[in-house]
Amino acid sequence: MRDFQRSDPSPLGDPSLELTAFVGRSAELRGLAEALETARLVTLTGMGGVGKSRLAAHAAARTDPREGAWRVELSAVRDPDLVEYAVVEALGLTDHTSRPPRRVLLDHFAERQLLLVLDGFEHLVDACASLVGELLRHAPGLRVLAVGRRPLDVAGERLFPLAPLTEPEAAELFADRAAARVPGFALDDGNRSDVRELCRRLEGIPLAIELAAGRLSALSPAQLLARLEDRFRLLTGGARDALPRHHTLRTAIGWSHELCTPEERLLWSRLSVFAGQFDLEAAEYVCSGDGLHADDVLDVLGELLAQSVLSRTETAAGVRYRMLDTVRAYGADWLEAIGDAGRLRRRHRDWYMGLATWCELDWFSPRQGEVAARVDAELPNLRCALEHCLTEPGDAHLGQYLAGSLWFYWVGCGRLSEGRHWLERSVELDGDRDQSRLKALWVLGYVAVLQGDTVPALSALHECREEAERTGNATAAAYAEHRTGCLALVTDDMVRAETLLRSALDRYHEIGELNSNVLMGQVELAMTLAFQGDLPGAVMLCEDVRRVCEDHGERWALAYALYVLAYEALAGRDSPRARDLLQECLGIAHTFHDLLGTVLSVELLALVTAEEGDPAEAALLQGAASRMWPSVGLPLFGSAHYNGPHERCASLARRRLGDERYEECVRAGARLGQEAAVARALGPADGARPLGVLPSPRRRPPDMREPAVSPTSKGGETTG
Repeated sequence: MRDFQRSDPSPLGDPSLELTAFVGRSAELRGLAEALETARLVTLTGMGGVGKSRLAAHAAARTDPREGAWRVELSAVRDPDLVEYAVVEALGLTDHTSRPPRRVLLDHFAERQLLLVLDGFEHLVDACASLVGELLRHAPGLRVLAVGRRPLDVAGERLFPLAPLTEPEAAELFADRAAARVPGFALDDGNRSDVRELCRRLEGIPLAIELAAGRLSALSPAQLLARLEDRFRLLTGGARDALPRHHTLRTAIGWSHELCTPEERLLWSRLSVFAGQFDLEAAEYVCSGDGLHADDVLDVLGELLAQSVLSRTETAAGVRYRMLDTVRAYGADWLEAIGDAGRLRRRHRDWYMGLATWCELDWFSPRQGEVAARVDAELPNLRCALEHCLTEPGDAHLGQYLAGSLWFYWVGCGRLSEGRHWLERSVELDGDRDQSRLKALWVLGYVAVLQGDTVPALSALHECREEAERTGNATAAAYAEHRTGCLALVTDDMVRAETLLRSALDRYHEIGELNSNVLMGQVELAMTLAFQGDLPGAVMLCEDVRRVCEDHGERWALAYALYVLAYEALAGRDSPRARDLLQECLGIAHTFHDLLGTVLSVELLALVTAEEGDPAEAALLQGAASRMWPSVGLPLFGSAHYNGPHERCASLARRRLGDERYEECVRAGARLGQEAAVARALGPADGARPLGVLPSPRRRPPDMREPAVSPTSKGGETTG
C-alpha cells in the first residue's frame, strides 16, 4: 500500500468458516473462477435467492490477487451518494483529508492488484456503474466481481448468469438443511419423491428450499408439498407450470409468511425497517407495541430464526441478526400495506437517536472501545436514521443533532470524510432548534480543521460563535472558541491559540463541562505552551489530563496527553521514557483507527530512534510516516513548529548515513503498510526486523548535550 491505510482489514473471509454446507455449484464455480481470470469486470446475475452471494464468495476465494479479495455489501446502502463511502469503509481505509472518497479510491487502487466484490448493487446501479467504470480505467491491477440482479452495462463487462440448482443439487440442499432442523433426517424411499417434487415446484431456488426446510420441525415433506401445491394452484388456476420463476420465489416466501403466526408475521414486517444487521435490544424497542409486547419479541424472533427468515452472527458488538434482502423486501411491502411503515421508521429513528446520545456520553468512560465497536456495527442503521431525519419535513433539527452527536466517531475513529458529508447536509437545512444547528456547526468546523480545510472551518466556527453569543448558548460558544483555538494551533499562530484555548477552558469550567473534548482542549493548550518553550506548564496540564483520564477510564484523549509528555521527555534527553510514552500513545491511537495520532507518534518515535543511535531505523520510520500523511492531509500541517522534530531527525540520519543510504531507508519504510509500520514502531528497539526491510547497524548514542527537541527550535507536533 502506498497512500492509504487499512485501519481494520476486512477481506472477503474464509468460506470454510461458513456455518452451513455449500451444496452443488461445482460447474458454476469453475466457470466463474475462469471468467475472473480472463475478464476485469464480471457481473454475476440472477434472481433474488438463487445463491449469487455465496457462489461469488467461493469463486473469489479461488483467486489469488496480490492484495487479496475484498467484499463490499451494498444491500444496506440506500443513498447512491454513499456508495463510495461504503467501498472506503469495506476496505478499511482511513482518510482524514477533504478529498472526495472517489479520489481516495482511485489513488488507493492505482498500483494495486486485487479483486473487489460489489454485492447487491441493483438498487444503486447508476452510481456503481460510474464508479466501477472509472476505477477500471485508472487501475490496471483491479478486477471487479459485481453481484446483482441485472448487468452494470459498463464497457468490457462479462456477464455470468446464474441458474437455480439442478434437481439432484436441490434435493441435496434440502436434505442438508432439514438434517440441521430435524436430527437424523435423511432422504429415503419414504420421503424422496416428496422432497424431489417439492424442490421441483420451488424450481431449485436455494432460498425457497431453505425456507421450506425450516418448516420440517412442524410438518413432514408430504405435508409441506400439499400446502405448497394449494398455494400454487391459487396463483396459476391449476396450471402446474405456469408460474414465472421470480414469482415462484415470492410465492415461496409468501407461503412461508402465511405459515407464520400473527405475531411472527408482525415482527417480520417490522424488522424490515432495519438496514443490515440489528441487535435484540433494538428489535425490542422498535418492533414492540400494537399487538406485540416487548417481552415477547425474543421468543418470536427465535421462531423466525428457526424458520430461516433471519440469520444470526457473532460480532465485536455482540450477537446480531439480519434478513436476506428478498425476505426483508417482502416484509417491507407488508409493512406498507398495513399502513405502519411511517410509525416504524420514526421508532427506528428514535432508537438510533438514543443510541447516539448514549454513545456520546459513554465515550468519556472505560467503554470507549465498546462504543467504537457498537457504532461501527450500527453505521448502516445510523445512516438510515440520518437520511430519514434530513429528508422528512420537520425533522432537520433531529438530523443536525444526530450528525453532531456522532462527533466522537467522525473524529476519533477515522470517519472525517463521511462525517463532513452528513454535517454539511444537516447545516444546509433550516431547523427550528438553534441548539442542534449550533452543535452541528462546531462539529463541522472541528472536522474541517482536522482535514486542513481552513476557510470552511473558519466559516462554520464563526457562524456558530456569533449565533451562540446572540442566543446566549454558552456551551456552543465555548466549543466554537475552543475549535478556533485549535485552528490557530495547527496554523502556527501560538499567541492567538493560547488566548482562545485558555478562554474556552475557562468557559468550560464556568458551565461545568467535562468530557473528552475538554481534555483535548487542555492537551492542545499544553502543546501550544510547549511550542513556546513552557515545558513545565505543558507537563502540568497533561499530568492533570492523565489523572482525569485514569479516573474516568478515558483512553483517546489520554493518547494525546502522552504524546505531549513524550515531547517534553525527549527535550529533556530522557529517550527511554519518551519511547515508552510514545508506544503507549501509538497503541491507543491505532486501536481507535485514529490516523492522526498514529502518524504523529511514528514521527516522534523516529526522532527518539535517531537520538538512540539507530539512524537507519529512524529513516525507515520516517518513510513509513510519509506514506500515512497523504491520508491525513498536508504533511506535518506545513508548519514550522510541527516540522521541527522531523527536520532534526532527518538531519541526524543523513549526517550519519549519507544521503544515498538515508533515501534508501526512507523508501524501504514507505513500502510498509500501516499494520506493519505500527508493529515495527511498537517493537523493541533491538528486536528482530520484519522481512523485506533494511537492517540497520547499531551505533554509539550521539552526543546528548543538546536537547533532542529544543524549545526554541519550534519543533514538535500538534494533537490537531
